[in-house]
Amino acid sequence: MALVVSNCFNYRTTTTTTTPLKYHSSQFLGRSSSLHLTRRNQTSTHVNLSKISAIFWGQKKPAAPQPHEMEVSLGTFTLAAPESDSQGVSMNEMMRPQKLSLSVVSSISEIPFEEWDACAIEATGSDKMNPFLTHGFLSSLEETGCAVKETGWSPVHIVARNEFEEILGVVPLYLKSNSYGEFVFDHSWADAYYRCGVPYYPKLQSCVPFTPVTGQRILLRNTCYKDQVFEKLVEALKDLTAKFQVSSLHITFPSENEWLKMKDHGFLQRVGLQYHWRNRDYKNFDEFLMDMKQSKRKNVRQERKKISTQNLTMKRLRGHEIKAKHWDSFYHFYRSTTDDKWGRAYLTRDFFHVMGEKMGDQVLLVVAEDGDDLVAGALNLIGGDTIYGRLWGCLPQAYYPSLHFEACYYQAIEAAIELNLSKVEAGAQGEHKIQRGYLPVTTYSSHYILDKEFRSAIGDFVRREATQVKTVIKMLHDSGPFKEDVLKSLEE
Repeated sequence: MALVVSNCFNYRTTTTTTTPLKYHSSQFLGRSSSLHLTRRNQTSTHVNLSKISAIFWGQKKPAAPQPHEMEVSLGTFTLAAPESDSQGVSMNEMMRPQKLSLSVVSSISEIPFEEWDACAIEATGSDKMNPFLTHGFLSSLEETGCAVKETGWSPVHIVARNEFEEILGVVPLYLKSNSYGEFVFDHSWADAYYRCGVPYYPKLQSCVPFTPVTGQRILLRNTCYKDQVFEKLVEALKDLTAKFQVSSLHITFPSENEWLKMKDHGFLQRVGLQYHWRNRDYKNFDEFLMDMKQSKRKNVRQERKKISTQNLTMKRLRGHEIKAKHWDSFYHFYRSTTDDKWGRAYLTRDFFHVMGEKMGDQVLLVVAEDGDDLVAGALNLIGGDTIYGRLWGCLPQAYYPSLHFEACYYQAIEAAIELNLSKVEAGAQGEHKIQRGYLPVTTYSSHYILDKEFRSAIGDFVRREATQVKTVIKMLHDSGPFKEDVLKSLEE
């Protein structure tokens, strides 16, 4: 008897068994993925109620330890003295080995923000700094009750210190009890585990909560030991997966370089897609439009004209220009979006106030005014070379044609041109972004699955999925709004 497990939540009644299983992935079709599980022993058709019950009510055997129950130390290691000279590193540091200790902390507040941010900035260089990986953003999520145990996000960040107690690396990491707020969808995997009577949750997740933003996940100081620290941190992640007795470890939206390295450590590789706008050294918005085909250029101009004909005024606010009233209004808009679209309000009102205060000029809030009234807004963060568009919302029941496109896409493009930034990342999903200048790009995730048979099935699935994703990206890219020579220059 074969059991088909799909992404949908329409569970059918099926007798099963807890005898060993073989797993096979089916061909990926769109986003409706599935895993086929073929029972090795087809003679037994009873349901092992104790295992099914354990999924919902907890196992009778010891459950995965909570962070506060876990030993904080992940071991001490010796880093070999580098063999060659490194720029900016003293000869004393070069000449000898160094001790490295790894530990887990249950809150980012246990790490000084200066040391965390030094890792986040030096991991990429200040010119490519990612604001979502800063202490200010991540601590705002924890302090305001967004990324905490009660919401399924128990912080278990890993810290690497040398013998002088200097932090050489950190990893943002969470023990997850659900798959909400991740944007790399593994519900069909959880469903497959469920149908086999095996718990999928808890799992470990290295990411920025509620934010599908690509960036480094192993954040390292720029020392001559950084390559060794990277290796130790990756192995520590795998060791922690085993110690916590969880099903899996997921590193979502890492940099491409990290993603490639993870393969050598036994991680499965998965790809997805997003839509980004790229700046070709434009002097203004009209110069950007001239790269488009005439019909597409005309459509964008018509959409932008609708804003003034509706007596709307667009404003871009940064840092101290954003007042408490703006955040209160934006939270109202945000809830309107999540409540209307059957979504989940992951973020609290306090989060926006705290994050805005901590992030300062890195926050760009686009607002639309109808007379004296705020009617809509779009939240962006500004990094070293990128504007990151994140959230959008409008007054409930309000209808302003093209306002969403203006607030989320065109205002971000104008800001990027003015600030001489290289791109705008407009978040997950939305093929409608293509005709407004945002082309598909590849995103990455790495997955460490402990069970070897599930690992084999999921590995087959992600390989099939990757073929489809690459085909879709090429097709969508070729359908872009740009002239042929421009489109060719914008290929990945």
